Amino acid sequence: MAKTITFTVQPGGSLNGQARVPGDKSISHRSIMLGSLADGVTHVKGFLEAEDALATLQAFKDMGVVIEGPKNGELTIHGVGKHGLKAPQKPLYLGNSGTSMRLLSGLLAGQAFDSVLTGDKSLSGRPMKRVTDPLAQMGAVIETTEKGTAPLHIIGQDGKLKGIDYQMPMASAQVKSCLLLAGMYAEGATRVTEPAPTRDHTERMLNGFSYPVEKEGAKVTITAEGRLTAADIDVPSDISSAAFFLVGASIAPGSDIVLNHVGINPTRTGVIDILRLMGADIEILNERIVGGEPVADLHVKSAPLKGIDIPEELVPLAIDEFPVLFVAAACAEGQTRLTGAEELRVKESDRIQVMADGLQILGIDAQPTPDGMIIQGGKIGSGSVESHGDHRIAMAFSIAGLRAGGKIVINDCENVNTSFPEFIEIAPSLGLKLQSEQG
Repeated sequence: MAKTITFTVQPGGSLNGQARVPGDKSISHRSIMLGSLADGVTHVKGFLEAEDALATLQAFKDMGVVIEGPKNGELTIHGVGKHGLKAPQKPLYLGNSGTSMRLLSGLLAGQAFDSVLTGDKSLSGRPMKRVTDPLAQMGAVIETTEKGTAPLHIIGQDGKLKGIDYQMPMASAQVKSCLLLAGMYAEGATRVTEPAPTRDHTERMLNGFSYPVEKEGAKVTITAEGRLTAADIDVPSDISSAAFFLVGASIAPGSDIVLNHVGINPTRTGVIDILRLMGADIEILNERIVGGEPVADLHVKSAPLKGIDIPEELVPLAIDEFPVLFVAAACAEGQTRLTGAEELRVKESDRIQVMADGLQILGIDAQPTPDGMIIQGGKIGSGSVESHGDHRIAMAFSIAGLRAGGKIVINDCENVNTSFPEFIEIAPSLGLKLQSEQG
């Protein structure tokens, strides 16, 4: 039997003190991928030692890359160059990591060898056609299940991929990144146009590794005419992990915290913008650029929140933070309405339905809609909720405990280790009354 982890949160309390949350997951993934393909040795600091990023690390080790660490978030990657990967001896197992699978499918489509990408039950149910369809237009040969899901059998098309001009039907950083990585191995230019801005870590890091990428408005262009040169990377703290404490300190009276060295890439700061529109007191201090990424310290004090209609243009910039933003909405005065977020239904779980179910159990009027939710602020009660193996939902309901009337029990929390293994230490150190039990 796999181990199960249950969180129990006692009600009340406030958050006080300072913390540095773990490294950004998106940037940790990409540091391994690009560092492995670079010429020379890349040193990484602040790497997220959690299951998703470690799955990417193991995949590149399985393709012959020598990687030392991680030790205390530090890694040394001995790059093999753009054409130096070797055929893996077995399928590459990517656990719960959708980022690993979608980005690797693009990267591996143009290699000289075949590969198979597999994952756990949750990842094997997530849609992959959004990457395999445009890759097929480039000449990639990738077999999926009938439903378009993993395992992905990739027949390497070394030298046969052709650049395409792709208008993305929906905003997705993973699809964009996948096609840019494939474009490094394609004849001619690969151009990707997004309908709305999404996180741009791939483009920034390609530039950091001296690989030419052109950005013109919503269009990003890449060609095979480039090589990656090793670079040192200091991974900023993940704003998606910081978001739990941004909301926690906002909703719990008497809170006052500082989160250090948080990445504030403008394609990721929707959560700050949305919370400020609701009335949150968030100060951005000590802004600086580290390795091409903007970083700052975030100072948050408790403030009365008001319900809002969340602007649709902010949705892609906060897509991973909605589980905890729904908790903020539950504690706000009045109604909060989210639209334009159908993407949430195909994350690690159907985050709209699962959050609505849990909030209703806790006594909040939360009505799911096809592309969002309508939440009436109210009093959070107590109860037992299901996270459905989704790390962000488990942590969001933990934060709800700060304003709950009684204890909250959250089931199926083992996947918190995919993004934020230190949550069960950092949250109590700031004042959340959280206990974790293995069953």
